[in-house]
Amino acid sequence: MILNYIWIAFFIIAFVIALGRLVITGDTTVFPAMMDSTFASSKTAFEISIGLTGILALWLGIMKIGERSGVVNVLARLLSPVFTRLFPDIPKGHPATGSIFMNIAANMLNLDNAATPLGLKAMEQLQELNPKKDTATNPMIMFLVLNTSGLTLIPVSIMVYRAQMGAAQPTDVFIPLLLTTFFSTLTGIIVTSLYQRINLVNRTMLIFLGGLCTVIAAIIWAFGQMDKDTMNTVSTSVANVLLMTIITGFIVAGMRKRINVYDAFIDGAKDGFNTAIRIIPYLVAILVAVGVFRASGAMDIVIDGIRIGAESCGMDSDFVGALPTALMKPLSGSGARGMMVDAMATYGADSFAGRLSCIFQGSTDTTFYILAVYFGSVGIRHTRHAVTCGLLSDLAGVVAAVAISYLFFS
Repeated sequence: MILNYIWIAFFIIAFVIALGRLVITGDTTVFPAMMDSTFASSKTAFEISIGLTGILALWLGIMKIGERSGVVNVLARLLSPVFTRLFPDIPKGHPATGSIFMNIAANMLNLDNAATPLGLKAMEQLQELNPKKDTATNPMIMFLVLNTSGLTLIPVSIMVYRAQMGAAQPTDVFIPLLLTTFFSTLTGIIVTSLYQRINLVNRTMLIFLGGLCTVIAAIIWAFGQMDKDTMNTVSTSVANVLLMTIITGFIVAGMRKRINVYDAFIDGAKDGFNTAIRIIPYLVAILVAVGVFRASGAMDIVIDGIRIGAESCGMDSDFVGALPTALMKPLSGSGARGMMVDAMATYGADSFAGRLSCIFQGSTDTTFYILAVYFGSVGIRHTRHAVTCGLLSDLAGVVAAVAISYLFFS
């Protein structure tokens, strides 16, 4: 519903501003520019969606190998001590734990469309444990906050978009995005734990969170000692090595398990084509709306206003061009994706705004969309503290994204 109003607003505001430019300033080029943008944006949306088919097929296939080879189960067992403390109300061994892990794993790979079915399955299983069927339980809220915080290990789709838009090194946002999503997720866990009175001060959680904080602090310190060129080279190299290690590790695990690795990959990859096709109408809708909004001059008015405000406060304004992605992300993943693509098309994939928009896209998730879909799927009407925790996590991600992007790319 929210996206419906936003989509309508884009067109109406664009039409009013364009009409004003035509009547007041006599600008006869604005309406032709808006119509041209609809055709160009539609073509771009289709090309991007088709371009995603291969990479989605690849990673869904790799995930299927990991599932059948038992790697996913091993990871679930390793994370069990942490999960039992973050979700104390879920009985030990309940199938919801496995679904939650699979959903989080898909989110870590930034495979949004693969994560959603797993998330809906987890919500159905959590609803079975719910004594008040119209009210969100603590495990439901913690699960959704982990989703909205956008915990991302491998930003696959974002790197594909960057490659599609001509980035010299599509993987150069890997380390900044990893750092940013860590801060948003950590904030979400802490805030939700405070609401739910979950004790994070125990040996297991202190070792887990303390270890993560130490690793992140070491990464920030190490990259802080490098110049910008070295930083980008190392970040890109680490990303590529890690990606190939995961692919090879899953395949080797499948061989040791004596499964037909090829067949497992094919079964998973089949879903990649369907996923890519499903997003075409959504991407066309939002890119056309954004294109019309920008062609009318409305986007320039908004961005210039924020830029003037930032500069009047003595702030650097390079981040302003990426802000539409950050503002749209809590409302719509496809909307934010369109904003990200638009920012790269407008400023360049390797510009500061282009890179920051990618980090905004990957560092948090679609809070309101996730709440509406996941809670709506099981009939939850009373969401309790879910919205507050989700938005605070989003805010932490936005602030961290700007700060870390200046460290890496300014």
